[in-house]
Amino acid sequence: MNTLPPLLRLALHRRRRMLTAVLVGMVAFEALIVVVTNTIPPEQLFSGGRSPPSAYRAFSGSSGDVSIASYPGLLGAGLTHPFWIALQLTVIGSLAAAAVAADVESGTIELVMVRPVTRSRLLAERAAALLLASAAVTAAATLTVAAGVALSPKIHAQVGLGGVFAAGVMGYAFTLCVTGPALAVSAAVGRRALVLGAVVAIGAVGFAVNFVALAWEPAAPLRYLSPFHYYTPGDALARGAVLWPRVAVLAGAGVAGLLAAQVLLRRRDLTR
Repeated sequence: MNTLPPLLRLALHRRRRMLTAVLVGMVAFEALIVVVTNTIPPEQLFSGGRSPPSAYRAFSGSSGDVSIASYPGLLGAGLTHPFWIALQLTVIGSLAAAAVAADVESGTIELVMVRPVTRSRLLAERAAALLLASAAVTAAATLTVAAGVALSPKIHAQVGLGGVFAAGVMGYAFTLCVTGPALAVSAAVGRRALVLGAVVAIGAVGFAVNFVALAWEPAAPLRYLSPFHYYTPGDALARGAVLWPRVAVLAGAGVAGLLAAQVLLRRRDLTR
């Protein structure tokens, strides 16, 4: 880690305990999902042979082709579960708030910039720290699921490892979709609470909007506003391939947020 740029290294070092706890929690949770998936046959989840309600697609991470009462659906549920979302948002919210807003709020931004450190470098290194942390959390979930699939012949018969890693790629695209706008808010405001609020709005509220859009036909057009319409790990697990158009939308939103953060940081007064 000593070879990393100083601001990037410091950002990761300050939150090493939080990141360690999140990584352990993610591995434990995904291991539990794999155990449950391997123990309970999907068809037993719903009595009477009835198909799950269409809104349950939101929990399996599918756009409509994959039922939660299937191996891809159950594993996809572990990659769109509120616990998975909460852990990802914890990392993004913490590091995005610390990127700019926390220093402005605490009055330490002038000490950081006096080294001298350009605004572009400040944002670039702290954004890199966030992207690395999100990659580690996503990799922890993906590798845990991959190990479980590889060790379970009956799951592996329906879910290939290629599908697991495809779901991991889509998971990282989702984190990028949240990271970009979160950094833009951090660059524009001087309060950590506003950054955390933006992260919650994109992640938690986005999930709720997608669920309502799937459950209530008049609200169906709203699904296009939610990142969870594009983040569909259940579909990736079933098809065994990355859904590149959806990844492009998620990554595009993230890149747009990062570019906006650069512009906003250059123009703002860092003393308030």
